[in-house]
Amino acid sequence: MPIEAALVKPVVDALLALLRRGEHANLKRDAEAALREAIRELLLANPDENRAQARIAIAKAAGILSEDVLLAEDMLKKHRATKGRTAGKSGTGRKRTPAPAAEAGATARKPAQRRKPAPKPGA
Repeated sequence: MPIEAALVKPVVDALLALLRRGEHANLKRDAEAALREAIRELLLANPDENRAQARIAIAKAAGILSEDVLLAEDMLKKHRATKGRTAGKSGTGRKRTPAPAAEAGATARKPAQRRKPAPKPGA
């Protein structure tokens, strides 16, 4: 019996190591996919910053330390820095009012035509 017990433990340890390696490979693959999605999200016109930050955190937690993580973090930082400056571009700070809607049944008004100035008296 002691011989069989001595053989079982290394086999079980090897199997557990293979399972851990497989899980680690899946984790890294999922984290790399999340990082690609974060970069893709930050390239959009209106990115969701929280989603991108969460995906970057997933990649960091998985132990990915590549230049893609640094790129995504830098993109997120730059986007947050410029978002404050581009939030309100209006010059006066007033909201635009919509054009008055034409009433039902009323005809559209023609644009005003330019009139010739009245001649000066005595000329």
